[in-house]
Amino acid sequence: PHQERYRNLEKIGFLLADYDIVALQEADGGSLRSGNINQVQQLAQLGNFPYWYQQRNRDLGPFAQHSNGLLTRFQPEIIEDHPLPGPAGRGAILAKIGEGEDAVAVVSMHLALGTRVRNLQLAYIREMVSDYKHVVLMGDMNTHAENLLINSPLSSLNLRAPQICATFPSWKPQRCLDHILISSELDIDNMSVLPIPISDHLPVAMDIILPDNAVTPAYKFSQP
Repeated sequence: PHQERYRNLEKIGFLLADYDIVALQEADGGSLRSGNINQVQQLAQLGNFPYWYQQRNRDLGPFAQHSNGLLTRFQPEIIEDHPLPGPAGRGAILAKIGEGEDAVAVVSMHLALGTRVRNLQLAYIREMVSDYKHVVLMGDMNTHAENLLINSPLSSLNLRAPQICATFPSWKPQRCLDHILISSELDIDNMSVLPIPISDHLPVAMDIILPDNAVTPAYKFSQP
């Protein structure tokens, strides 16, 4: 609840306007702390996204509406809301982009701090996407890439974590907690951790090139 929160939302919205699919964590769904603004909806409007989804994970009534969000310029074939295992308050959003075997499963998530609960959540997410050939997992995963790809239930999915740069805290990054994990079949045109401290985590951005027979030749993904 800071006096600069409105201006900060505008800065984030301006940044997101250059991307096609965006995952948001720890957004407020409209409460006293956000000036009764649904930040997911507001960022969708500021970035001109025609499709958006808010997942409310902690409902504290008028005081706080802790939420994840997914913004997209492509109409999803499916949107699924998944509360994750463990203590209440963590969730994942699954969006199916495209049709048939070349559809892309895009998952926005915010994982637990503890290893045991986080691995329960990752096992759940692995089952969510197990039928998809192309997978993009985005979010605040609260651990480093090695733990995700080697020492977690995701190890069976043959994913890649192209970025290993520190993202937290944004004012002096020391830990790599925020990731875009992708299927090994997908190619990357560009990847970066943006040096823009407009949140407590730095944004991760990636241009992903899909196979020729997929829905569209390229997507620009962002994980603020």
